[in-house]
Amino acid sequence: MDSWRATSALLLAGFISSAAFRHFDSECYTANGEDYRGFQNQTSLHGGKPCLFWNETFQHPYNTLKYPNGEGGLGSHNYCRNPDGDVQPWCYIADHEDVTYWKYCDIPTCQMPGNLGCFKDTGHPPTLPGTHEISNKLTIQTCINFCRSQKYTLAGMESGYACFCGNEADLQDHVKSSNMECNHVCFGDHTQPCGGDGWIIVFDVRVGACGGNYTSPTGVVYSPDFPDKYAASRVCYWTIQVPGASAILFNFTFFDISDQTDMVELLDGYTREVVARFDWRSPPRELVNITGDFVILYFFSDRTNQAHGFALLYQALRKQDPRATVPRGSGEEESEDASSTLGPQLSSGVTERSKSTTNGRSSHILYVITSSPGKPEHSMPGQWAGRGETTGHSAMWTIYALAALLILTVVAMVAKLLLHVTVKTPNIPTVSGSDSCSQSTVSSEPWIILYRPSTISLFKKKLKNHHGDLSPLVGH
Repeated sequence: MDSWRATSALLLAGFISSAAFRHFDSECYTANGEDYRGFQNQTSLHGGKPCLFWNETFQHPYNTLKYPNGEGGLGSHNYCRNPDGDVQPWCYIADHEDVTYWKYCDIPTCQMPGNLGCFKDTGHPPTLPGTHEISNKLTIQTCINFCRSQKYTLAGMESGYACFCGNEADLQDHVKSSNMECNHVCFGDHTQPCGGDGWIIVFDVRVGACGGNYTSPTGVVYSPDFPDKYAASRVCYWTIQVPGASAILFNFTFFDISDQTDMVELLDGYTREVVARFDWRSPPRELVNITGDFVILYFFSDRTNQAHGFALLYQALRKQDPRATVPRGSGEEESEDASSTLGPQLSSGVTERSKSTTNGRSSHILYVITSSPGKPEHSMPGQWAGRGETTGHSAMWTIYALAALLILTVVAMVAKLLLHVTVKTPNIPTVSGSDSCSQSTVSSEPWIILYRPSTISLFKKKLKNHHGDLSPLVGH
């Protein structure tokens, strides 16, 4: 029976990893296609020039001799890549035209979600007729932020420095063109495309928003300020709630976090329990499968070391979908699976989290901070602390030990003071009053406990007189 369940789980994992995201046509989730790992090996699908193999271009700056470990997607192939962070993928060519030994690749499938395409802009009327501005520091996100602040739903960049705002209805009478027409660099960031002369590249303003609510069965969530670097001191929440879903699959198609303090968390939407946490030291290496229809995505950044963030693709699996049905054993086995933070790693890299939801639960969306944003490196009791571990039990035992130590110390001090008051006899000076007083002072020194919120220290201290406050517990 166990072998049958294991075989079924492996088959399920393989099916999910190969088919869960098949409806997404895009092969790129960055603005400039830096993450493209497709198989186009010519500059255009129709009449394009063939690309040279990267392991045969030693006379050029980018080749497998200089980058032998697959940096930038280079290898023993001739597929289009973007190893230098240009505005779009490119490749070397054999036929030199105007002393040009490389060309951009026109890849229709390399267009990040949220990028609505490249459109002709004659200006009569303008493609996006709303508010506009001009800036010599224009980036994709600065234009998006401007249009979002003006309550528009679309933002368009043209000629590298012009930003135009509009709404979906403005694009109804316009036809998309090749992205090759919109590859002028942004004046504020030369790795980003910002349209062309008479051509405007249009983005949905939800790209790079800090927080949002997602209810569609599929979608892509970007880190705040994407594709620019995320700003300092960001605390953002996104809710993914798909009614009727039995599980939600998550795939980080792009992940760039600068240090271990900045982090991304996935939480069960109902229990607020942290299912998975990722940072610079622990990047996502596999798909994450969370059972249920409600998940909260949390992002935190500190005040230093900003990076480009992440692109997260999610796919909801319906209850009638056979991909979400995994044979389950006895109730004891279910309990074990529910208590673990991340389930077993399957052959194709699918991670499963079993957390069933109860019928009739409220669908209200709540935002909860699960850890202190100021000190995210300190785990809270019960939070995720690695595979199969939580910090709850160790923290509780530490509290019990400190409380017991405090109680024993107080009891000892009270007993010592009582013994000092009831047993001590008056001193009768026999030789020298000063010597007697000195001896009396030394023998009657009480102990004082100084208590601080984080530490407990015990030491001897002389009192100026015996008529002062003899309380054994002095708070600071």
